[in-house]
Amino acid sequence: MRTRITRRAALTIVAGASMAAGRAWADTPSGRVIYPVAIPIYQSQFVADRAGFFKDAGLDCKLIQGGSGVKTREIIASSQGDIGIGDITHPMQLSNHGRSARVLMPVDTRSNAAIFIIRKDLFDQGITTLEALTKWKRPDGRKPIVSVSSLGGTNHVWASYYMETMGLDDKVTWIGTGNVDTMMGTLKTKQVDVLINSPSILKDSVEQGWGALLFDGTDEAVWTKYIGGKVPVTSHFTLQSTIDKDPQKMQAFVTALWRATQWIKGHSPEEIYDAIEPYVGSTSRDANILDIGVMKKVTDYEGIIDAASFARGEKVWFREMTGIKPLAMADVVSSSFIEAARKAYPA
Repeated sequence: MRTRITRRAALTIVAGASMAAGRAWADTPSGRVIYPVAIPIYQSQFVADRAGFFKDAGLDCKLIQGGSGVKTREIIASSQGDIGIGDITHPMQLSNHGRSARVLMPVDTRSNAAIFIIRKDLFDQGITTLEALTKWKRPDGRKPIVSVSSLGGTNHVWASYYMETMGLDDKVTWIGTGNVDTMMGTLKTKQVDVLINSPSILKDSVEQGWGALLFDGTDEAVWTKYIGGKVPVTSHFTLQSTIDKDPQKMQAFVTALWRATQWIKGHSPEEIYDAIEPYVGSTSRDANILDIGVMKKVTDYEGIIDAASFARGEKVWFREMTGIKPLAMADVVSSSFIEAARKAYPA
């Protein structure tokens, strides 16, 4: 017997579907996306927000500045944030301390934030190499003070590896000085002797006359000499419990970030800056465009971590300085979300 649908019934069905759609829109999941400091290395999150990719993925996102890589990790660990961006060692640290975490996708293929910026007055005194720096003493007889955003963060992990390889790491004092404004201020006022950070901060410090380049750990030739090739330095990461709670929501995050990465690939540094300017206002337009240009060269546009690049990073990640116990790649990287995003939006 064939079921007959009346006009009134059809209208009821349509109305019900419309109400369901309205409820689905009203129930758009909120998200908290955490980034350490206001520099272009974290531009994929900024673009995902500003270009509307989070919204397209059905997310109502709020981007929150953690203040440093370590603070970002702490926010993710406390489940006050859904997804963070920072050095790949952060999710490893979480896993080592009983908070199982996963890398969702890599951001870059080498560090963009391992530039040693020395006080201009010291550079003018002839301290133009890392070796010369470690032979110099402060007026009170103490070792040179080297500033990073946070102890254990990206700057510290990679800069200390260079120093360790050269046998110089124990000849300086490392301190964490927080966000961009604070870091620049400590160098400018001579509270620290060297600042480790990005090309944009180097450019601003040189132009303002209180900084000079001492060592560029982001240079491709230097990186190849000491590191050996492609390594996932920065990553998007989250807790395994966050994935388990709402895998569909996590897929939405990764899809939005993947689309942002491809958007970055297809746009100029000037266009990228115009999009993310509200997030990187602590340094000048020219300095940020310089930074973005460097980032375009080192961004991982494939979004996949392979065994070879993970193996190259192990000598940096799993050493006494980091205190991280070795982890297998399978225990660190969750690739299913980026693989799904790549299928939905081919590069």
